[in-house]
Amino acid sequence: MFAASDVSALVRYTRQVVHLEDGELAVLTADGFHTFASGGRETAKEPLTVDWDAGHYDTGGYEHYLLKEISEQPESIARTLRGRLDERFHIAHLGGLNMDARETRSFRRVKIIGCGSAYYSGQIGAQLIEELARIPADAEPASEYRYRNPVIDPDTLYVAISQSGETYDTLAAVQEIKRKGGRVIGIVNAVGSAIAREVDGGIYLHAGPEVSVASTKAFTSTAIAFALLALHFGRVHDLSPSDGRRIVEGLRKLPDQIEQILKQGERIAELAKKYADHPSMMFVGRVRGYPVAREGAQKLKEISYVHAEAYPASELKHGPLALIGPDMPTVAIVPDDELLDKNLTTLGEIRARGGRVLMVGHRQPTPSWPTT
Repeated sequence: MFAASDVSALVRYTRQVVHLEDGELAVLTADGFHTFASGGRETAKEPLTVDWDAGHYDTGGYEHYLLKEISEQPESIARTLRGRLDERFHIAHLGGLNMDARETRSFRRVKIIGCGSAYYSGQIGAQLIEELARIPADAEPASEYRYRNPVIDPDTLYVAISQSGETYDTLAAVQEIKRKGGRVIGIVNAVGSAIAREVDGGIYLHAGPEVSVASTKAFTSTAIAFALLALHFGRVHDLSPSDGRRIVEGLRKLPDQIEQILKQGERIAELAKKYADHPSMMFVGRVRGYPVAREGAQKLKEISYVHAEAYPASELKHGPLALIGPDMPTVAIVPDDELLDKNLTTLGEIRARGGRVLMVGHRQPTPSWPTT
């Protein structure tokens, strides 16, 4: 028998795990255990089998965990998608939501809560849900939500996001929503975690354990989970079969596309050296790109301790442009979508003030594009 605060400490010895609830206690002996509530009432707990083993927690030949988990993204996204894409009806199979189509249609709004990278992925999710399902959706930091006595609407579906499933601010927000009668689903990576046990249903990421403090594969897998949720909601509402097919086909291509990006590792390292001596960086993105810019700025701060800010590209001219200059490079998220021309105009404004631009996009820039 072992006691630990995290499954990762146990998997070298056993994959059978019992999770304790708040206020619950356990007595361990050499040949067994029993659990009881703080008042002395015994509780019956059944062990769960965790999917991860000790091999998931070594560096696998990589220099460090962060590099390993970046490299695992094609595989982690494939696991998130596995068994969830329906080629016949072009919908996502999400049985863990514990909702039928009629109940799904009853929700009039979606509220997403999470902390840090989970919050930024929630912003991506809110945009996907609005675009595909035409349901109003927004994201909010769970660390703020739990303190402001929120109004809980019975027509709103609440979505809590956490890689570990143990993020206390998010767990406390979930408990407050449930106390007021709200319906909460979770998007969680760790099976059997506190948030997974608290919510009414949800989506497991199956991304594998994330040891590095800076989230990588869990962030991208969460964004994919939101694409599945938006597809599911959209097809239950008014998303056409042809649009559903397009999204399913696009999701299937993602692991291979990410593999191609990872092959550019040497080129990316050269760019990092080119910009490494700058004391600050600006990250900008428009609409779908803005949450990605926020995540990029956070990653730079967490990993390199370099100051970074993220702004919506459309807001740059309303103040932050004053900071742009030779010593403040800008990382611009420029997808090849209907906003491409507007994004290129923003890059021209940055270059006009002597700013250097590092563009992240779908295709190579042409000589006329204002990038460096």
